[in-house]
Amino acid sequence: MPVPRVHVFFLSGLALLTSVGSVLHAQVSAEEARKRELFLRARETIAPEPVATPRPEPVRPKPRPRPTAPPASTVEKPPEPLVLPPPKPAATPRQMPAPRSTPKPPPTPRPEPPPLVLPPPSEEKTRTAPLPTPEETPKEIKLPPPREPATPTPPPRGSERESGAPAAPIVVEKSGQAEDEGLAPPPKRERRGLFGWGGGPSYRYLSRSVRDAIDRAPVKRGRWQYVIVHNSGTRQGNARIFANYHRNVRKMKNGLAYHFVIGNGTSSGDGEIEIGPRWTRQINGGHVASDYLNNIGIGICFVGDFNRDIPTRAQLAALEELITYLRKRVGRSKGRVLVVKAHREINPKPTDCPGNRFPYRWLHRTF
Repeated sequence: MPVPRVHVFFLSGLALLTSVGSVLHAQVSAEEARKRELFLRARETIAPEPVATPRPEPVRPKPRPRPTAPPASTVEKPPEPLVLPPPKPAATPRQMPAPRSTPKPPPTPRPEPPPLVLPPPSEEKTRTAPLPTPEETPKEIKLPPPREPATPTPPPRGSERESGAPAAPIVVEKSGQAEDEGLAPPPKRERRGLFGWGGGPSYRYLSRSVRDAIDRAPVKRGRWQYVIVHNSGTRQGNARIFANYHRNVRKMKNGLAYHFVIGNGTSSGDGEIEIGPRWTRQINGGHVASDYLNNIGIGICFVGDFNRDIPTRAQLAALEELITYLRKRVGRSKGRVLVVKAHREINPKPTDCPGNRFPYRWLHRTF
């Protein structure tokens, strides 16, 4: 019986697949063998990695055995006896040798010198000097008594503060007690015309009562030589307040240290002139560190602290009127009028009064 064509084709395809499978299997096995051979060759060429060996621990030296003390014997030795040095004998007081009482030998008498025998004087050589007559006797010379040296006068208690600019040199002349020249007459009053026109000068700050008080004071001729200008160092005050401070705090028995005070409008009027008892009684001031200058210097104090402020225009105008009138009242001393100085320009000790902002140029130019 003939085989159908379908079966023939099936069998031929199966044989073909078998042969192809065997070929592929042979190729795969050959490929695996080749890869295995290459792997083994590469494994042989690869060097084995070095294995890290652990570091050996340092060998520490064994401690040497310390020598052990021999065991103490159980039997204690008796303590050795303490031998003290023998006591030193006490020092006996040193005996002073007894004074030797030997009799002094009597002084031997000195032989007297032989008498001097002079030859008899000859009559030709003997001359008698005539005695001086009463007219020829020298008269006694009377010398003047020695002058006492001038001693420096200490500064008065309660003088103004002593710090600031250096003082100008002052020549102090002392030639004994000054002669009393009598009292200086007050200046003549000049009558003013009708309605106040004409006549003498007009005063704005020097009132009539102040001028009368200045004139009533018993002013000696030639006593006052200086006018010394001060500042109070305070922004407020008047003559009464300063007098209380000087008397009770500074312990000045005559009270107010100045002769005149010019207000600044706080505790008294601006430019108001106040007279102190030192002027009315004509006694020395207490405003300068020198008794001599206090006796010949008139002290005028501005109310104010001129290290911070400046004097008002009214104060300066009042000072100008006051000094002009005082020059007429006291007259000239040694042929010159009153010399006007600031405190620091005449004080023997350094001071900043009347302050760094005081108008010194105006003072020197005006007076």
